[in-house]
Amino acid sequence: MPKENGKKSKESYEGRPMTQFIAEIARLLRVRENLTQEALGDQIGYTGSAISAMETCAQPVSDRMLEGLEQVIGKGLGIFAASRKYVLMEKYPVRFREFSRMEATAYTISSYETLVVDGLFQTEAYARALMSAGYPPEPKAKLEELVEARLARRALFDRDPTAMIELILEESVLRRPFGSREIMRGQLNSLVEDAERINVTVQILPLDRGLTGAYAGACGPMKLVETEDHDHVVYLEVEDEGMLVSDRVKVSRLAQRYAKIRAQALSPDESLGLIRQLAGEWK
Repeated sequence: MPKENGKKSKESYEGRPMTQFIAEIARLLRVRENLTQEALGDQIGYTGSAISAMETCAQPVSDRMLEGLEQVIGKGLGIFAASRKYVLMEKYPVRFREFSRMEATAYTISSYETLVVDGLFQTEAYARALMSAGYPPEPKAKLEELVEARLARRALFDRDPTAMIELILEESVLRRPFGSREIMRGQLNSLVEDAERINVTVQILPLDRGLTGAYAGACGPMKLVETEDHDHVVYLEVEDEGMLVSDRVKVSRLAQRYAKIRAQALSPDESLGLIRQLAGEWK
């Protein structure tokens, strides 16, 4: 396994309490074991400078590094293993963190997306290409951190107890490439695989839906969630601003709009056929 270098990012990670806490715990346990940064790095596949960057919060601890720390200096306490979900949460943009906690334990998630594939369904290549194309551009270290955090959300697909997940995509999303034709083809094929899961439903809202005179999706994307406490909330995001809606009257109105969008979309079987067709066109 190649060693990873720790290069200091322009962005400070010191404002993340869990990241700071784990950095200090790792340093204390390393010193207690009489290990230098280089010696610890050798045992878990990192350079000494990467360990130093983690301990000084110059670079956030990765999920893989946490696994290594647990094995080498964790002493069976489970500290690093238990911290993984909290460290991961700090990697999300601030606007998304509160919703991410709900998403991880939700009973149902119903999402309508108009511009890009929903983050929960994104492949690594698609997510990286999408984030790389954004403005203002993210520093490389921050970009990789965001990709890691986004991919970690996919654990929801296989969670026990099972979450019921529904996605409605505008057809234009399937036709808007990021990165390359190969990346887009891989994303659509992955979307087909996810749609075939027993707890997942994917539907496509066709481009020509507005020609019928009835189109409920004009107000933009939304995510409807039934929480583990059986509350219902809606998450809205626009221009890097996120908002959780919990007012029952507003949630009811948005849920009704979502139900109309779903009724206007292609059936799950028709949607799968269209996704497969368009995946073939990206060759």
